[in-house]
Amino acid sequence: MLLPSAASLLVPFLDWLLGNRRDEGTHCNPSNQLTPSLRFELRHLHAASTSNAEVAFADVRPSSQVFKNMSSSDPFGSTKPSYDVRSRLTKTFKPSSFEAHNHARLRSLRYGENEWLDWGEDEIIGPDVESRETLLELAKMTNNAYVEPNDPAWYNLTDQWSISYPFGWEPESDGFRGHVFATEDNSTVVVSIKGTSAGVFGGGGPTAKKDKINDNLLFSCCCARVDWTWSTVCGCYRGGWKCDQNCLEQALIEDSLFYPIGTNLYNNITYMYPNSNIWVIGHSLGGALASLVGITFGLPVVTFESPGERLAASRLHLPSPPSTHHVTHVYHTADPIAMGTCNGVLSSCALGGYAMETRCHLGKTIVYDTVSNASWTVDVRTHGIVNVIERLLSDPWPPSIEAGREVPEPTAEVDCVECYSWQFGDFPAG
Repeated sequence: MLLPSAASLLVPFLDWLLGNRRDEGTHCNPSNQLTPSLRFELRHLHAASTSNAEVAFADVRPSSQVFKNMSSSDPFGSTKPSYDVRSRLTKTFKPSSFEAHNHARLRSLRYGENEWLDWGEDEIIGPDVESRETLLELAKMTNNAYVEPNDPAWYNLTDQWSISYPFGWEPESDGFRGHVFATEDNSTVVVSIKGTSAGVFGGGGPTAKKDKINDNLLFSCCCARVDWTWSTVCGCYRGGWKCDQNCLEQALIEDSLFYPIGTNLYNNITYMYPNSNIWVIGHSLGGALASLVGITFGLPVVTFESPGERLAASRLHLPSPPSTHHVTHVYHTADPIAMGTCNGVLSSCALGGYAMETRCHLGKTIVYDTVSNASWTVDVRTHGIVNVIERLLSDPWPPSIEAGREVPEPTAEVDCVECYSWQFGDFPAG
């Protein structure tokens, strides 16, 4: 009778011990912990002026015309009213305060000195980027930033603007816009950011002119200097392959308000949703800006077909957190913009007035090799978000299925080099 008694005591002990070890193993790998799916609904439209970085918002209610249009206007469902997204625990690093972050950035910019910054490590609920359905839903939410509403009731967070300030959609205006989604309990908020509107990238729009200036500042090697026939967007070119670094950084800060707009947008969102977990998503230019905001504030980010933003982050002197793996870029090899191959005098980008010369991304990248595995031709027309939704994410990706995955494995771009022909330094204007 002793053996059964001993066994009856031993079995619960072993079960307790193994259970604790399982818990410890899961705790050591927070990114492996899946959390329940989240359902998001459209809450607001947002738009900002590129002249003063002010942000305006418009509520979207189920009874509004915008909500009805988004429920019925799109045949493949990218404008449906709600989205179910799988989530998982994500490790992020946040500065102790935005003031401390900005102080460190300005010190680096003005004096070339690095300042120690206290980064707080956190585990928050983020998107499950290794789920195809999750990427598909986020891509559809990103596409909404291109949908023009009819009758939003605009409002802003200060008393400086009138309630009827829909400049982000005025025919002659240019600006920065997108959508805000939230779960029913407001625990998680997703901010989408509009990308490039240029006709060469799949459709024009009221913000195309300003988008071109920002694209050429952020993603060219030196002021969009392609050859002698080009008018540069800043005066830092010094002949040959020389570019004045200080001039370039100053131009990026003074002439491009997209980064200040992004930080202002985040501050406004946190004012509206002070206790919410915030994600940022975007396509093309919007994706690059989403990444810069995510790096600054430690937010989960998912971008689609974003040009390389690592060089812009460096020129903006953004302090680098211990890890940027909470940022995920999704793109395919047939897109010359995301791949950094849309350059040269005769390229599609140059013919459209763009110098898209950067190729290195922060965080991790999920790259679909559509050229080798799907026989896609490298073409700037594959850059559009609708192409990603309909042709890339709507169906399972065979190479990933063969590898026992849903999407290509996220990897960091470690040995990435760009603008290697240029010489950057102190070259005063003659």
